[in-house]
Amino acid sequence: MIFNAVLHYIVHPASVVLKFVTKKKVDNRLTFIKTEKNVIPEHHSFNYSNLQDNISNLFSMNNPSFEFGMIGLGVMGRNLLLNMADNGFATIGFDKDAAKCTLLESSASPDTTVKGAATLSEMVQQLKKPRKLMMLVPAGPIVDSVINDLLPLLETGDIIIDGGNSFYKDTLRRITSLKEKKLHFIGMGVSGGEEGARKGPSIMPGGDWEAWQNLKPVLEAIAAKVPSADEKKADEPCVAYMGKGAAGHYVKMVHNGIEYAIMQLISEVYSILKNVVGLNNNELHTVFKKWNEGEMQSFLIEITKDIFLQKDDLTNNSLVDMILDKAGSKGTGKWTSQEAMDLPIPLPTIDMAVAMRDMSVYKEERTAAAALYKPNIKAFTGDKEKLMQQLHDALYCATILSYAQGLAMLHKASASLEMEIPLQDVVRIWRGGCIIRSTSLEIFTTAFKRDKNLSNILLNKKVAAIIKKKQTALRKIVQISANAKVPVAGLMSALSYLDAFTTEKMPTNLIQAQRDYFGAHTYQRTDKEGSFHTDWNG
Repeated sequence: MIFNAVLHYIVHPASVVLKFVTKKKVDNRLTFIKTEKNVIPEHHSFNYSNLQDNISNLFSMNNPSFEFGMIGLGVMGRNLLLNMADNGFATIGFDKDAAKCTLLESSASPDTTVKGAATLSEMVQQLKKPRKLMMLVPAGPIVDSVINDLLPLLETGDIIIDGGNSFYKDTLRRITSLKEKKLHFIGMGVSGGEEGARKGPSIMPGGDWEAWQNLKPVLEAIAAKVPSADEKKADEPCVAYMGKGAAGHYVKMVHNGIEYAIMQLISEVYSILKNVVGLNNNELHTVFKKWNEGEMQSFLIEITKDIFLQKDDLTNNSLVDMILDKAGSKGTGKWTSQEAMDLPIPLPTIDMAVAMRDMSVYKEERTAAAALYKPNIKAFTGDKEKLMQQLHDALYCATILSYAQGLAMLHKASASLEMEIPLQDVVRIWRGGCIIRSTSLEIFTTAFKRDKNLSNILLNKKVAAIIKKKQTALRKIVQISANAKVPVAGLMSALSYLDAFTTEKMPTNLIQAQRDYFGAHTYQRTDKEGSFHTDWNG
């Protein structure tokens, strides 16, 4: 009779409440009907495999067993779920593309619990409470659409995580809206690309403290691990609470701005090595490989060396030479620049990195201008080994200056936007898993441990010693590049930032005089407090 009740449920799912049906009894009955004929009345036509799946789903929904759900099973979403499963968590995912659900299950490691749900409702019903659901979908209206689909399915105390690159102001709006519905919402940055998602990313959650405490065991398990400063302690996970409100997405936004800047700087040094020094791709690989073995070791230098060895399948040329010089973007670099101007805080190297990507889009105009102006790049005839060491030092110096700009923005925003961002934790979790990880972050971590309120890392004595040692090379490379007509806007902006930041008296007193002259904007004096205006034509 138990099985008849279950079968009746499958044929008429709304008519039965299964209080006393156990999974074990149904499994035994299924084994029997698989081998016996005429057990089920003829009018109940069914496929055994489908019946088994339906019954399994029935018991799963009545006995939730999954610990984490993912909406959006692209490469990042799938890999994060597989990472969780490898760390002992039962995971379930949903995607409107059924093939991605199938791929999720087939990609799972042996002896792990991973499931692709056929519907959003099925996934939600199979999650333990409080439910933990993460979205990895494109930023913007799609995030709001997914949240709206989830709302009828969730209960008080459930947790929604947005792991995409959402704009932080959208995250703030969603936090407020969902709090009114008694749901927790976390904006969380994830860095490391598809490999990081699978093997250990850097994770930047922020906002709801209660939700963070609930998510902490999962996130610490899947995050990248780096050695602890205390050799007696276990490796540290690259995840930490980033602060109040939308701090998680804000920190990730600035992370991406720094990423833009460093990539621009590397591309400029590549241009000098290729077009001025005259290195071929094999030689470029050797140079970047050597650099990655020293003080400039980083993920971006590491992948750069690999790029120079990649062959094109179609032509057998080096693939990098076959890629059109038009760089794309998804907006996070632009957001960083825009938000910095509103704070305000200067980010000239990040600004210039965004501008150079914009410039790259105008390929036809650049081609026409090159034909008109005929810039003749001058080959270098001096000591190439010395020049390459200067390039190394210039890139290292400019990279630190890029970090300085981004971290200064986080310091300013932490206070201005009341996010209470712990910068010592920001640089600590960027040491592993993320795109901008580098050995320099060890230095910054030490600096913020000594002074958690450090407004700019250039004010740290150890960082200052490095900059003083390397800045001569940066000046020389900027000079050589200008003379050779090689565009190095990133390097130039980094140098200008350093010079402006270390200038006690800037010429902006003249600008303020001009403003007062034509617009009566007033000015402050060096010898007394207050605001003053002069009748310049009097």
